Amino acid sequence: MAKDPSRPHLLNLDRLQLQTLLTERFAAKPYAAKQIISWAHQSRCLDFMQMSNVSLKLRHQLHAYFDTTCMTQLRFEECQDQTIKWQFEVGPKLAIETVYIPEPKRATLCVSSQVGCALACQFCATGDQGWHKNLHAHQIIGQVWQASQWLSENRPSYPAITNIVFMGMGEPLLNEKAVHTTLNLLLDDHAYGLSKYRVTVSTSGIIPAMERLKSISPCALAVSLHAGEDILRNQIVPINQKFPLKSLMATCRNYFANDPKRSVTFEYVMLDQVNDQPEHLKDLLRCIQGIRCKINLIPFNPYQGSRFKPSKSNTILSFQAGLKKHGYVTTIRKERGQSIQGACGQLFDTNQQDTGVQIAKKRHHQ
Repeated sequence: MAKDPSRPHLLNLDRLQLQTLLTERFAAKPYAAKQIISWAHQSRCLDFMQMSNVSLKLRHQLHAYFDTTCMTQLRFEECQDQTIKWQFEVGPKLAIETVYIPEPKRATLCVSSQVGCALACQFCATGDQGWHKNLHAHQIIGQVWQASQWLSENRPSYPAITNIVFMGMGEPLLNEKAVHTTLNLLLDDHAYGLSKYRVTVSTSGIIPAMERLKSISPCALAVSLHAGEDILRNQIVPINQKFPLKSLMATCRNYFANDPKRSVTFEYVMLDQVNDQPEHLKDLLRCIQGIRCKINLIPFNPYQGSRFKPSKSNTILSFQAGLKKHGYVTTIRKERGQSIQGACGQLFDTNQQDTGVQIAKKRHHQ
């Protein structure tokens, strides 16, 4: 069923936003927002008529007022390791991808915040696609809602979602309003009740938005670094030209200054002969010096049209050893979802006409 653009969507509101609307428009008691949020997110019930502890009058009013339709699922793919990728329709000829990654003691859902991405990081299929639109909050939290519902109905033996990472399509901090609302719902005990340690926003370094995020949400922070000096980072992460490393590192150094138990995670995709050599390790060590951080090394995941190759395994291990030698907690991300193009940097709106072959041609002519 298509969304009615004239009606607001219930999942666009966090609890406080819903409480304000209910009290001002329907003269409802403040606790009604808690009841409805719990029904919508914990019970995954979007039918107001089934919300038995909400007054019948209010149920009828809300049924007429709100849209509660879910996104249309366009595609579903699953790997042998149980990694799952869904594609959801978010507009005419527009789609997003969402990835579920189970592990023995937890399961992570990687959500998208935009259709495409404007930042054009050179090793990312989403960035190659370009930006098309920001998602509404109901389309971001809807990924969590629909993935949870699908798993309970179709894979009940799989672990429930315990972690959310904003590492799918798009730059989350270029869609702040919707992302902030989604974060509030994820951390709200009346909605998903996730720990602040289990919800991570990943950014390429939008400094003003990082400062705003710090002031409104205690969620975890990951920064897509990928180079330890400006010349190289300008080339592979172009937003660095606007927010260079000196300013970005100052922001990261102070991000969890009031909480000594927490640290920023730096993500570093390993590109063969591009950023994986001993001199690049030295640059990275200088760059992060004095910052309480963890480093996540990400083997590059090839996609059609990319000009990069993944670093060799022994090169990645050597790079990791060099960081560990200087006392940094450094992990190598496991390769998950590659067979369904669901790994880091591979998400792409296949509804768009720009295929990987066309991307390659564009790059050749640039």
